[in-house]
Amino acid sequence: LKPVLVFTASPFYLCPTLSSLWWQNRADKMTAEVQVDLKHLPNLPGFVVPTQKDTYARPHTWQTVNGQRMEMKEGLSHDRPKLVTTTKPPDPWRKGTLPHSTTRDVFKGTQPVAQEETVQLPAWDALDRHVLRFYGTFKEAVVESNLENFRVRNVVVLYYLQDDTCQVTEPRQDNSGIPQGQLIRRHRFPSPNGGYLKPEDLQVGMDLPVYGRVIRLCDCDVFTRHYYEKVGMQQGPPEPAEVDAFMKTREAMKVTEPVAPRNYEKMYREVMLGGGHVNADMQQFLENDGKVLRFYSIMDDLTTPQFERRPFLILFFLADDKVEIRELYPLNCGRDNFPIFFRKAKMPAGKYTVDGPQAPCRSKSDFVDGRDLFVGQEITLLTNFRFFIYDADEFTRHYFKTELGSELAPAIDVQLPGRAVPKPATPPYTGYGSWDDSLTSVQQLIPKPPKKDFVKLFEHDGKILRFKARFADPKPEDVDRIFVVSFHLQDDCLSIHEPPQRNLGIVTGRFLEKAVHMNQITGELFKAEDMLPGNIIKVYNHEFEMLDMDEYTRKLFNDPMAQFKTYDLQAVTEKLRESLRQQYPLVRDIFRRFDKDHDGVITVNEFRKALEKFGFSNLPQEVVVRLIRHFDTRQDGQVSYNEFCDHLLDEDYPRGMLQMKPPVLDTPDPAYAERTEYRIIEREETSAVRRAVRRLGDILFKRESIMFKITREFKHLTHEDVVSVSQIQQALLQTGHFMDIEDISRAVSHVMPGVDLERVPYVSLFKVMRTSFHDFSANR
Repeated sequence: LKPVLVFTASPFYLCPTLSSLWWQNRADKMTAEVQVDLKHLPNLPGFVVPTQKDTYARPHTWQTVNGQRMEMKEGLSHDRPKLVTTTKPPDPWRKGTLPHSTTRDVFKGTQPVAQEETVQLPAWDALDRHVLRFYGTFKEAVVESNLENFRVRNVVVLYYLQDDTCQVTEPRQDNSGIPQGQLIRRHRFPSPNGGYLKPEDLQVGMDLPVYGRVIRLCDCDVFTRHYYEKVGMQQGPPEPAEVDAFMKTREAMKVTEPVAPRNYEKMYREVMLGGGHVNADMQQFLENDGKVLRFYSIMDDLTTPQFERRPFLILFFLADDKVEIRELYPLNCGRDNFPIFFRKAKMPAGKYTVDGPQAPCRSKSDFVDGRDLFVGQEITLLTNFRFFIYDADEFTRHYFKTELGSELAPAIDVQLPGRAVPKPATPPYTGYGSWDDSLTSVQQLIPKPPKKDFVKLFEHDGKILRFKARFADPKPEDVDRIFVVSFHLQDDCLSIHEPPQRNLGIVTGRFLEKAVHMNQITGELFKAEDMLPGNIIKVYNHEFEMLDMDEYTRKLFNDPMAQFKTYDLQAVTEKLRESLRQQYPLVRDIFRRFDKDHDGVITVNEFRKALEKFGFSNLPQEVVVRLIRHFDTRQDGQVSYNEFCDHLLDEDYPRGMLQMKPPVLDTPDPAYAERTEYRIIEREETSAVRRAVRRLGDILFKRESIMFKITREFKHLTHEDVVSVSQIQQALLQTGHFMDIEDISRAVSHVMPGVDLERVPYVSLFKVMRTSFHDFSANR
């Protein structure tokens, strides 16, 4: 215990009696106590107070350090250990091997929050690895160079809070030529104001003198700023570090741009010497090889005497950012087939100029980029060519949607309306020659014989319309004259005959011979409707009034498709059989003569032509179907060679009496008629497929290097290994071979059954067409 002397001050200290009474009554109000430590009292004679020791250990004052005896005393050889007040950590709850219980957490949650307790810990424990970092510079004189007078060196000042030591380091630079790294080892720096350097002595923007060098503190790290904010000190804003001439020279050496701009001749020299950027844009090539953006555009050509809208295809290759423009030539456009309008290369944007070897290289932004194009855009390329983009292919639309995040507008219709070609009016018929001959001489410079309508001849052979007529405004002697007007439906010829009458006094007979005549009232050739009863016709300045018509003509007008002839089908069959026997000595030759397409069967159309050859040209369709059903034993809608021989020839070695041929069935069969029509369609489609496969095979098999050209066109159209039927047609058209898209679909579907016509693997198609070329030989 420390000896303490207690003094009591009272206003009645002069009188002991009053002092004792006052002390007893008012000691709680008027008493003042002062505690004094007797150690701090002066040592007066007779008033020495005995002292008490805090510790009774033997003092250890002298110690040998580095071979020398030194007095080890606090404040002389070492300082007192530094203590730091910090928050006391919470006591851990030791639960051992027992499971965690929530009862304690609930109980602690209901207790009031206690005030945080503090504890004093040694600095080496509380401030371990707490370092204040300051960035600074100092100048160093340079006397051996005439390029610079001083050099600025960047340093880092580290202040360790655990023991108040400091350290100065310099970041190392490659090829600097000066010793760098640790400039001043870690120890306690002396303070300019005496003592040692403390955290309060460091401030951003100050000059720190250390052993003859002045370090300018320019900045500090984030942890240092937070530390000073906690203790109530704010660091100044960072200052820019000073740059010397040497560093400016080094930074100038790091600039990649040459003094003289890079030109094309320099690039050429580098490549010739084996240098240059060999793998430039290699990543772009590997990611986008074969990917092409396709835009369909038009250009309105005003340089021609007649306005023309020319279609173009703009291709942008994503692998190397090159552009190619191809012209799509319509059929019969009159232009030479040179599809490459602009060869594949990088196209400069804006005005197109030819650069020389000394011209500076263009940057990437100076060229046309296909990612900037869109549907509905009007862009000027190659200085003065204006293109309007109206559509894009499916891959381009998907690329814009997925990669660029924008959708292209739908296709725009740019088709021009059909141009109406003025047709001169046909001059009036002069009456010389026939109507067809005169019209041919008007339509053609070198007249050709008019063509006859054989279908009309065969359908209306023998059909003649007869009408009764008289003069419309007759003279007195012509009142009783009657005429018969005959109109032939097969060739639209007109003839007028006057029947004989007794006591007429006029020679009767042929009034107008059979020919094609013009109705002078209508100015056109005669039609059957012009001669109905009650109408007036005029021919060669003679007007006739139509009075009546015969029964056949009346029935034909009521039903134009009516047939008024009855045929004995058995007699027709016998006559046809006998005519066929007399045609050729061999039945094989007869069959091949009527099998026009040489497919081994005779269809209903071929059978009709055979009937027309032997004089049965006006047979109705139902009669022809009944006759072919008589020849068709299997009832499949067509006549094979064996069936034809069975009905045409008699039995070779009969065992009994010669059997008669079965009669022709006179009852109609609608189902068989449908089968005959189906067989016609089937044979036509088979012939079309054979022609299409043969045509495509001739293109791919008989022409050298044609597959290489078509493959190159496919590469221009798509980057995939599959193409559509329309792309196949476009590639064939670009190589000079035209095929209908229906024929291409027939050929592809036949040689590759089940293939998707929108995704045809063209390599497999080439292989199949070459291997199966001889399997589709033409019929003989």
